[in-house]
Amino acid sequence: MTQFNRRDFLKGSTALMTLTSFGLYGMDFKDREGPLQVALIGTGWYGKSDLFRLIQVADVEVVGLCDPDRNILEAAGKLVSERQKSGKVPPLYEDYKKLLAETKPEYVLIGSPDHWHALMAIDTLKAGAHVYLQKPISVDVIEGEAILAAARKYNKKVQVGTQRKSTPHLIDAKKQIIDTGLLGKISHVEVCCYFHMRANGNPPVEPVPNFLNYELWTGPAPLRPYDGLPHIRWWRTFKEYGNGITGDMCVHMLDTVRWMLDLGWPKQISSTGGIYVQKEGKSNISDTQSAIFEFDELNVVWQHRTWGNPADPEYPWSFKLFGDKGMLAGSTMQADFTPYGEGGKPVHFDCFFEREKYPEDLTEVKIELNAAPATRIHMQNWLESIEKDTLPIADIEQGHISTASCILANMSMELGGRALRYDPKQMIVIGDPEATAKLRRPYRAPYIHPEPNKV
Repeated sequence: MTQFNRRDFLKGSTALMTLTSFGLYGMDFKDREGPLQVALIGTGWYGKSDLFRLIQVADVEVVGLCDPDRNILEAAGKLVSERQKSGKVPPLYEDYKKLLAETKPEYVLIGSPDHWHALMAIDTLKAGAHVYLQKPISVDVIEGEAILAAARKYNKKVQVGTQRKSTPHLIDAKKQIIDTGLLGKISHVEVCCYFHMRANGNPPVEPVPNFLNYELWTGPAPLRPYDGLPHIRWWRTFKEYGNGITGDMCVHMLDTVRWMLDLGWPKQISSTGGIYVQKEGKSNISDTQSAIFEFDELNVVWQHRTWGNPADPEYPWSFKLFGDKGMLAGSTMQADFTPYGEGGKPVHFDCFFEREKYPEDLTEVKIELNAAPATRIHMQNWLESIEKDTLPIADIEQGHISTASCILANMSMELGGRALRYDPKQMIVIGDPEATAKLRRPYRAPYIHPEPNKV
């Protein structure tokens, strides 16, 4: 059993469950015979963060790293050599297909920008590896269907990086509040993000630096004029590469709500919004957006603004579940149950940290300390699902539903706010040929869009 600082876990909370009682940390993956043969595609900030969390919970030999930015790639190689047991700098690759062919990894982490997720995931599954895929899994709906089809066809486990399902204080809140019925009948949910995270500059066009293969970085997306390194926030501000704030942030909270309430596909999705305030820059994603995800007798309502103050400063990126007996608010940092009427007792849940067990976290650049324990648990769940041949907690199908729902919200916004009803069996938007045509985004030649029946 893993030991941890109970006071740190329970600080400011009435939570009484341990990680062991959650069913977490149930297997010791450092006791396996021989290290896991692991590769990372996309060696930027979060790709490295995911890899370092895996190294912390399993015996890993990194057999390859891939990135079209040579500077980032070489820096990642040095950091990995300092983290992994062998002390070796892994082989470095510009092209992920060459990495897959030459190193034949068993486990692959994909931390590339969103527009590359589908092709990389499908090629990796075909190569025989299990995949840890960052969210959102795709930039269009049919890409997601194709990844799901490939995972099932090649019988590989795909864990999606929606790690709120592995976040201790949210697991605790689900068990104590939702599963015991303290909220009563839940018929309204609000999810939101008010972070000022929309890059909106006007950098000039400039020559591509010799350390970046910009053509390869762009891949199947449209080739924008090069106006500086696209890493971290800059690429996310363009529709060419991702799904905006809704695709980046709503996917987490919608996925969390679906897990907590055992929800499948929304019956109907509608959204309005646009660029209402931040008009001065190049960014083409919305700065203000609302969406409604309709389920049976339940609406999940999304709101983001990349300007102004949050509606609730304690919960700027969060979910709130409203039942007829109480309300549960949750975020990556905390959760709070507020009962209605007299006699009920509020319950507070604090974030769980593992600073003492993993002191290296404290010196890691850009690490999200609050998310590190959840990512470690998420990695362990992925490995355990492979070991036991079960679906991981954030299986590709669930990641696809949450991702596609956010994509459909963006589609609704672009189509004037009309409601969309997606049929995953027929892979159409019911009664809407114009919307159905948008389920596949055009690929830049010579890249070919994946199809679910041809993977």
